Order: sequence, then C-alpha cells, then structure tokens
Amino acid sequence: MLIGAAAALLLLLTGRIAGVSGMFATVVRIADAGPPWRLAAAFVIGLPVGAIVASTLIRQPQIEVTSSVPVLIAAGLLVGFGTRLGNGCTSGHGVCGIGRLSFRSIAATLAFMAAAAATVFVTRHLMGA
Repeated sequence: MLIGAAAALLLLLTGRIAGVSGMFATVVRIADAGPPWRLAAAFVIGLPVGAIVASTLIRQPQIEVTSSVPVLIAAGLLVGFGTRLGNGCTSGHGVCGIGRLSFRSIAATLAFMAAAAATVFVTRHLMGA
C-alpha cells in the first residue's frame, strides 16, 4: 500500500512516474531524460531508508541467502539490463503503468511475470531433477 501511495503522490505532486529503474538511471546519470536529479536521489535513498524504518518499527525480517555472491551479482546485472531493455521495471510498469491502464505496461508486466514464473519453474523443478 505504501508503494502505491508513494507512486500516486509522486504522480499527483510532480507529474512523474515512480519507476525505480528510471530514478536510479537518473541518479547514476545514464538516463537521457527523467526527473530532476535531486528528486531521483531522494527517491532512491528513501527506498532503503524506508525499509530500515519499517523493519525497526514493525519487525526484523528473517533473511536467508542461499545463493553465492557471484550468482547474486550476475542476477542483479541481468535484472538491470532487463529493466533498461524493457524501458522500465515492476514499479514503473507494474504499479504505475497498470494503474494508468497503459497497454504497453500491461504487456511488459505480463512478459516479466511470465519470465519470472518460467525461471522459478526451471530452477526449482527441472535443474534439481
């Protein structure tokens, strides 16, 4: 609910879509266009700060990392590449785009959710067999 509320507020107050990959691209200056740098930096910094505040006030999550660091780094780079290739991420397409009934965002969300489901199926059921 907080992600949706934050996305709605950003859209209402600034006219900008709350896509994390676009905000991050603006912060590291690899985006051609986007929000003002200060707005993007505040948004990106607010993500982990908000998680820390929430986990402090609510509860500490139980996190267990079962993959190796090189696999996690490769996965992160592939996700980053995919978000640039797809011109957006789950927050931009999934939360904001679907909320605006954007056909392009609906198609993108269906594509990356199908790819995620296929990846889980392959890694859990076919690679372990």
